[in-house]
Amino acid sequence: MRGRAAAWPLPTDTPRRQFHSVVEGFFALWPAFAGQDSFADIIMAGFLQKLQTAWQVSGSQLMVGLDPAPERFPESFGQQPAQIFAFCRDIVDATAPYVCGFKPQIAYFAAQRAEDQLEDLCQYIKQQYPDRMLVLDAKRGDIGATGEQYAREAFERYQADAVTASPYMGTDSIEPMLAWRDKGVIVLCRTSNPGGSDLQSLPMANGQPLYLHVAGLVADKWNIHGQCALVVGATYPQEIARVRARVGDMPLLIPGIGAQGGDVAATVQAGRNSDGIGMMINASRAILYASAQQDWREAAAQAACRLRDSINSN
Repeated sequence: MRGRAAAWPLPTDTPRRQFHSVVEGFFALWPAFAGQDSFADIIMAGFLQKLQTAWQVSGSQLMVGLDPAPERFPESFGQQPAQIFAFCRDIVDATAPYVCGFKPQIAYFAAQRAEDQLEDLCQYIKQQYPDRMLVLDAKRGDIGATGEQYAREAFERYQADAVTASPYMGTDSIEPMLAWRDKGVIVLCRTSNPGGSDLQSLPMANGQPLYLHVAGLVADKWNIHGQCALVVGATYPQEIARVRARVGDMPLLIPGIGAQGGDVAATVQAGRNSDGIGMMINASRAILYASAQQDWREAAAQAACRLRDSINSN
């Protein structure tokens, strides 16, 4: 497919890559497109259709965050940064039956000069688990040519299905990522950390908090092709409910379960959409480091299974 597409006369290199991404996504998801009324509907189906497929195939709304810290690796890995790929690969294999996707956090790889291992990991996930979501947690957002490079990093280098993004610089910092029409952009809205309230809870002129203004901006202006989702923290279930009421069925990425203390039942009740799903509920440390002994793979699988079951039971 790439060989043929490379000869098609598109004006610049970046649009060519974006066009390839759309074409390849189209054919990869062709069986899901039956009944679509227009090409616009097909493009819109890329990110959302893959996410819906991941929910259905896995029977799960759990997402595993891949935040590798070598100092916490099992003894068999020797706490060596060179073992990051092997550790994460084994976590992926152990937890894949219980999750809708994986969310590698780029800082954990970059700090160890392990971006090449992140590339290998993303390729492994795409090849071995093509029906699971791959979300690059990078929190990118910049204008113009710099924004385009961030988009290429996420969608071309790391082959992500979606990337997290900061809305602080406004519409023109999100547009370079939205230009990849079959990819998702997951915008920070109400984050799980206590310090998020410093800005996110500030009242606007109409009295609504800033995070709800962001939710409305994404829902009303940025999501015209169905590419967007929002980050809302499990540590604030009342705010999750307000965001859900504002944005309708838009997907939500919800961190804060597990080590951060978010409540599963409150999160699910606040965040579910009209179909009773609609969430990517992320857990990282509680699964990755469920055990430091020889049973660490089994412990990670069991932790993921329990959390999936807890989510599904609510």
